[in-house]
Amino acid sequence: MPTPYWKLSGFYFFYFASIGAFVPYWGLYLRDEGFTPGQIGELMAIIMATKIIAPNLWGWLADVTGKRTWVIRLAALMALVSFAGVTLHTGYWWLAAVMALFSFFWNAALPQFEAVTMNRLGSRTNRYARIRLWGSIGFIVSVALLGPLFERVEVSVLPWIVLVLLAAVWLTTLTVSDGAPVAHTSPGASLAATLKRPQVLALLIACFLMQASHGPYYAFFTIYLEEHGYSRTMAGQLWALGVLAEVGVFLMMHRWLPRFGAWPLLMVAIGVTAVRWWLLASLPQLLPVMLLTQVMHAASYGLYHAAAITLVHEYFPGRLQGRGQALYSSLSFGLGGAMGSLASGYVWDGIGPSWVYFMASGLATAGFVAAWTGARRNRLLQTPPG
Repeated sequence: MPTPYWKLSGFYFFYFASIGAFVPYWGLYLRDEGFTPGQIGELMAIIMATKIIAPNLWGWLADVTGKRTWVIRLAALMALVSFAGVTLHTGYWWLAAVMALFSFFWNAALPQFEAVTMNRLGSRTNRYARIRLWGSIGFIVSVALLGPLFERVEVSVLPWIVLVLLAAVWLTTLTVSDGAPVAHTSPGASLAATLKRPQVLALLIACFLMQASHGPYYAFFTIYLEEHGYSRTMAGQLWALGVLAEVGVFLMMHRWLPRFGAWPLLMVAIGVTAVRWWLLASLPQLLPVMLLTQVMHAASYGLYHAAAITLVHEYFPGRLQGRGQALYSSLSFGLGGAMGSLASGYVWDGIGPSWVYFMASGLATAGFVAAWTGARRNRLLQTPPG
């Protein structure tokens, strides 16, 4: 069955357009509502924390029922309905409850859609990046348009913009189907046995540390830029530049993955990220350095995600696909992102803004060590004795 390129790409476009509206500007919205950096970090951590449990529950449901697109549609619809609660009240505990409910559904859709995409691609998984790049384009369009908009109008309109984009996400889910059933390439494989493999454990640790290092970026980057004299328009352009660089990597991954392999590319991505956060902490006042750090997003997200998701697809075959993608999402973007966001809020309040990015650089460096260990164990296990 041919891959429905535009139907799959449409979901990624609107899903990441909603992220382009939400992530860069939600901190500004919360600050304008009177929340402190510590409270902003806590509210962002709630969004990340639901990824620890939600993707695994939804992944189990999708794997057991075999109705993956039904799960995706339900999750997208409930995310839309839940987020509408933001328009009703802006108290701390109300927003905390709404964000927990919203993100429980919002975080469920993407891992299952990743499994659908990889399943529809079959043996052509190296073409995943060419579909996923439309998510990056959606993010760029969203973040680049909203930066100048918020120079002219109050950021209080942000929830309504996000609601429109979430409605578009749900509509795109109605056009996609599961496709042919997943072949049981490893009928005897179990989740527990897979997780005992040393290279799988190292991969998950590396991904956890990598996403923990991104906590300060997703929670505070726009605020960090404003503190150093950058306008909201410039902040939006810098966010867009980072994702534009990511698109360039996605266009090349179908060539790089077969040539270099996923593990080496993963190590390069995490190593570049450690340097990126160090530069961001050290020289934020220099625009050329900020431009360079955003170009490095090509490695921090594009190269990293394409390599990581390829390894997850390899290590979690057949009926483990949904739970494998969910586990990757929950441990990295969920637990890692939550801890990174929470810690960054407290470090920002207690020590200073620059130190949150020095902390991030240290976390990425530890992630590089974990990835190197995983690559080495993978190489040793594949080398025949003698």
